[in-house]
Amino acid sequence: MIYLDNSATTRPWRSVLDTYIKVSESYFGNPSSLHPLGGEADKLLDQSRAQTASLLGVNKKDIIFTSGATEANNLAVKGAAEARKHQGSHIITTSVEHPSVLEAAAALEQKGWEVTRLSPDKNGEISPEQVEEALRMDTVLVSCMHVNNETGSILPVEKIGECLKKHPKVLFHVDYVQGIGKVPLSMTESRIDLLTISGHKFHCVKGTGVLAVRRGRLEPLFHGGTQENRLRAGTENTAGAAALAKAMRLLLDGSREAAGRMRSLNLLLEEKLSEWKGVEINSPKNRAPHILNFSVAGIKPETVVQALAQKEIYISTTSACSSKQGSGSRVLQAMPLPKERSETALRISLSEETTREDIDAFLLAWEEIYETTARKGKQYEI
Repeated sequence: MIYLDNSATTRPWRSVLDTYIKVSESYFGNPSSLHPLGGEADKLLDQSRAQTASLLGVNKKDIIFTSGATEANNLAVKGAAEARKHQGSHIITTSVEHPSVLEAAAALEQKGWEVTRLSPDKNGEISPEQVEEALRMDTVLVSCMHVNNETGSILPVEKIGECLKKHPKVLFHVDYVQGIGKVPLSMTESRIDLLTISGHKFHCVKGTGVLAVRRGRLEPLFHGGTQENRLRAGTENTAGAAALAKAMRLLLDGSREAAGRMRSLNLLLEEKLSEWKGVEINSPKNRAPHILNFSVAGIKPETVVQALAQKEIYISTTSACSSKQGSGSRVLQAMPLPKERSETALRISLSEETTREDIDAFLLAWEEIYETTARKGKQYEI
């Protein structure tokens, strides 16, 4: 099997699974319980929080464990807006965000907030000047991703953070889900107040995530307990927290070397795919090392995905959260690229485990599928 859909999810590392299973078996007590089993679980949860905080460069108290990025993004966007509604009702985001940010903003819009959605340039990027121009006296939150999950475009969050230095009443939220371990980012240096990560994007189990809250008060999404600084009621997932902390440590320990390998493989893919007629590269030159988005004119992307799957090679069309909607890539439409390119887009996303042999095997299978599909459609000369 050759798995090239790592922006959708990653295969959990064996040692991370071992940690999850061991903690589930041996530290199953409720961390809120007063007896020794609860105390042991609480101590391990605290250690996991401290390690996660250290890796992100924040304080232990800043770490809120969640079920993943969707919950964390909702808590950041809705929680910040609700907590600051006495200061203003204006939010700035972009039109290329993950649905968990866009739909959270849309839900607030229905309740009376005003939302400005910034449009990207042809490279999928947003400029600090756009943010500066959109700021108003009643702006309470700016929310944007660091790395786009479809194209790999890198947004200039450091410069946006510098821009917001002059607006201390505005909270800055960054979705770091696709960037962690691939494109370095410092919350402190970038003046980020709220930062989201998701464990299953870096070889941890699903159902694990973090919202780092460096500054700003939030309103919780739901109530029922005092866990996670009263921001996430419910019994804590001790095993998930321990597994996430371990996966993050393993990821960041080898991130520089892994990013270099992925970059080389990504450039090789771009070079080889560009040789085929009808292929257009949608990802910008300045992109994250693990994502390559391209379109093939006249060929349905679902046909390619299924043909590769028959050879146990797995890639995707748009983002996993949007792939079943069948309306083309919303991100590519926003850039804006021609409609046909958005409707024929494919995404390859690499991981720390991807090898040159994997890419060679993909390219060999691609050649066969392309020639067969093109011959049936009689659209291109090979």
